Amino acid sequence: MSEPQPHACCAPSLGHEHARAAAPGPAASTTAQTPVSLTLGVPPANADRHPIVQATIPAQTFAMGNEEYDARPGDGEGPVHEVELDAFSIDTTSVTNAAFRRFVEETGYRTEAETFGFSAVFYLALQADRADVMGEASGTPWWLGVREADWAHPDGPRSSVADRDDHPVVHVSWNDAQAYCRWAGRRLPTEAEWECASRGGLRQLRYPWGDELPETWNCNIWQGTFPQVNTGEDGWLTTAPVHTYEPNAYGLWQMVGNVWEWCSDWWNADYYGTSPQHTPRGPSFGEVRVLRGGSYLCHNSYCNRYRNAARSSNTPDSSMGNAGFRTVAA
Repeated sequence: MSEPQPHACCAPSLGHEHARAAAPGPAASTTAQTPVSLTLGVPPANADRHPIVQATIPAQTFAMGNEEYDARPGDGEGPVHEVELDAFSIDTTSVTNAAFRRFVEETGYRTEAETFGFSAVFYLALQADRADVMGEASGTPWWLGVREADWAHPDGPRSSVADRDDHPVVHVSWNDAQAYCRWAGRRLPTEAEWECASRGGLRQLRYPWGDELPETWNCNIWQGTFPQVNTGEDGWLTTAPVHTYEPNAYGLWQMVGNVWEWCSDWWNADYYGTSPQHTPRGPSFGEVRVLRGGSYLCHNSYCNRYRNAARSSNTPDSSMGNAGFRTVAA
């Protein structure tokens, strides 16, 4: 499997198959595009397996992508193009540790991080003995390959999720997220569904709530000087509980910041130029899968991908301490 180009704070080059052999030693309008008089907070039909509350996103045509000053050309954020979607039901939050634990306890599933014996941990969050640190990720030295780091030990073997039931599960690969979806009768959102949901019915705005970052924190991103100093102004070094801050107009929490979220699509920087208008599902093949939303490590000085249109990618077997997922009804 080929190694992806690391995307700054977001996607360390620690794909398990690869690393097994070489472990790391126009101005936007504020006009509402779609009515948002929705019924929010509906339990899913199979809440016994998947307890995450649902929101219904109405059928609509929306403008997908970004060609403004903050677009990252290498990420393929443009051209802006109209996309038609049918209505769909989506999780109001990322899948939590508590929800993922239920899956693991009922199935005995072992994540790829557990199978391969390591995952990527941000260096300031590390809770591990020196002997457990395998080295830095290529190109992103703030990421460490750490033995026995996994969803239940997100900062290394000395850490635990015992007090993080309401935090998003992390250290799950795209393949792990797919396994959960199969068990729960769900699926990952397409990239188009994810962006439509994140926008909350507002046309071509930068964030789920509008076009500017407010003085008070609306999302869990880096504060200070990346990657050396996080001032912790929002109260969190790594993940925050999924119901922190305010939901968007569709009732969805933390679509940007906190953790990256896997989408179903293969990633291609040129896809928007040829994608179908109705229900695009991404390229038919590829080497890396789409990640959306940014994470607690994003900062405007280096990685400003905590935006509705921002894109990233990683190999489907990669896991890291700032990536999780949310699901949609199959």
